[in-house]
Amino acid sequence: MLQDQPIVLQSMLRLARSTAVRRAVLAAVLPFVGVVAAFGIAPDTVTEKVVVAPVVETVALTPVATSPAEQTYWREERIQRGDTIASLLARLRIEDSDAVRFLRASSDARGLRQLVPGRVVRAHTTEGGELIELRYSTGIMVLTAKSDGEGFRVSEEVAPLERRVVMRSADIRTSLFAATDAARLSDAVASQLADIFSTDIDFHRDLRRGDRFTVVYEMFYDGGEPVRSGRVLAAEFMNQGHAYQAVWFQHADGRGDYYTPDGKPMKKAFLRSPLEFSRISSGFTESRYHPILQRWRAHRGIDYAAATGTNVRATADGTVESAGYDRGYGNVVVLRHQQKYTTLYGHLSGFARGVTRGARISQGQVIGYVGSTGLATGPHLHYEFRINDVHQDPLRVALPDAPPITPDKRFAFDGIARPMAQRLALLRQTNLARLD
Repeated sequence: MLQDQPIVLQSMLRLARSTAVRRAVLAAVLPFVGVVAAFGIAPDTVTEKVVVAPVVETVALTPVATSPAEQTYWREERIQRGDTIASLLARLRIEDSDAVRFLRASSDARGLRQLVPGRVVRAHTTEGGELIELRYSTGIMVLTAKSDGEGFRVSEEVAPLERRVVMRSADIRTSLFAATDAARLSDAVASQLADIFSTDIDFHRDLRRGDRFTVVYEMFYDGGEPVRSGRVLAAEFMNQGHAYQAVWFQHADGRGDYYTPDGKPMKKAFLRSPLEFSRISSGFTESRYHPILQRWRAHRGIDYAAATGTNVRATADGTVESAGYDRGYGNVVVLRHQQKYTTLYGHLSGFARGVTRGARISQGQVIGYVGSTGLATGPHLHYEFRINDVHQDPLRVALPDAPPITPDKRFAFDGIARPMAQRLALLRQTNLARLD
């Protein structure tokens, strides 16, 4: 084997007298020998010199298109508090005296001057600041002022809104409205929540710190900007450790209502309270000292303290039995429901339009406004609930249920209720908003 090695290696081995020296020399030299041998015997090695020659070619360049003489731009500004049409146009870089004069003075542009903070205005202008088009969305309508060569023309059309489904969750720390504000929910959504759960939760006395709600609702956008909230599609309210769930279901005839995920109606025949938000100033009792009459007498109703003008709602579908003035009750409305039930609403400051004897009234419909007429020391609503003309405590009486989902609608209902219940379960584990 050593005969095949290079002469240098053989000479070095002959110089080594011991086996140890010989092994050391082999270990040090063999790697290099192997490399040399490998390069020395590699087949098809190219040894010719590579010739490099420069090549020059003429390339025809495409001429760059020149910019047009006049560029146009779209600019966008959000309306701020204290803005005037002049300050807004200045931020939009509109330098067009005719446009400014038209927008500030023309009766046709009156809607464009009703600036609501938070809304967005878009302007299409020339490079020199001349106005081509101004677009202002009110959330429902889109107002457009467009140049027609001789002046400006204002048009109005329904806003092409994009519908999205939004989810929010929050804890109750002080009140429902404070929690909905923390969750960035509109008052419209907060009011819907109160209505949905009003037959199970008395928001005047049942709320506790640490209660929690989750809600799935519609939100409508214009050009990526939220403009208004829509209907609550599903909600859960955790009140004193008990979970109440509701899902919106629309029937084939267009009517809709809220049901539990298993198809039971959320709405009972009667609401617990005729006011959305208030506090009880005097409860149902057989003996109460009357502050005006200066004597003890039964108080067979509930007094709700609220500001003058607060909406008063009918607690159930019914017919107006009477609407007028009574010395003790002041302005008072009495509704009859399902023959044996009647409700009374007293001390009103006024009646809602159409509330006259014999008129049909729907549950939740506004029938009047809180006041202090009659024997009242301050603005409040006196509410009575009677069965067969016998007074009952509205906060304790058992209220009848509305009809549940019928078997023929069960399949359609389950197709909506199940995915909504899954969303609520997801939100239950997620703290999307919290009021500390």
